[in-house]
Amino acid sequence: MRLLLVEDDRMIGDSLRAALRLDGHAVDWVRDAVAAQATLATERFDLVLLDLGLPKGDGLDVLRGLRARPDSTPVIVLTARDSLTDRVAGLDAGADDYLVKPFELDELNARIRAVTRRHSGRAQPVLSHAGVTLDPATRQVTKDGTPVLLSAREFAVLEALMQRPGALLSRAQLEDRLYGWGEEIESNAVSVYIHQLRRKLGADFIQNVRGVGYFVGGPQ
Repeated sequence: MRLLLVEDDRMIGDSLRAALRLDGHAVDWVRDAVAAQATLATERFDLVLLDLGLPKGDGLDVLRGLRARPDSTPVIVLTARDSLTDRVAGLDAGADDYLVKPFELDELNARIRAVTRRHSGRAQPVLSHAGVTLDPATRQVTKDGTPVLLSAREFAVLEALMQRPGALLSRAQLEDRLYGWGEEIESNAVSVYIHQLRRKLGADFIQNVRGVGYFVGGPQ
């Protein structure tokens, strides 16, 4: 998924971005309310992680502005404001979840998965095609019932393709699912992940149209 992290503390931001990237997410990071508002007005994200105590404004104002457009992008508030009044204000402003610092990364990842499930409208968002199943909730993949071990970025590529069976996804679209701003991207990175997935799932599982993109299932 492509995430926007809105966090002014450099140490917290660095650690969160690194951990979320290891989990296979593309993470873009801004550090103040003005930058957050400008970014959300021009870019699309799968989910926003929003601090409230920001320079140049308050995170609640960013959230209210997002919902007023209206924009239903899922938002998880990450903040040190831990009073009941603060939690109620955040949820009433349109947050999908509210997590008080400090928190464990495992809990954040679980909440990201839960919010994503709610927005997808599927209680059991298991994706299946040609004997391969992918469960975003547990991040497990099986082929003909046998577990398949994937790296975080292999999983991200496979999830993107299986979410839209038959749709051609370009290399640039897949890179958007893998990398945030400022990350160095090897020119053949997507090709490497596709090769590894074919080796693990079968040479014919992922198809490609030369110069256009990749797909699973019948092309649309």
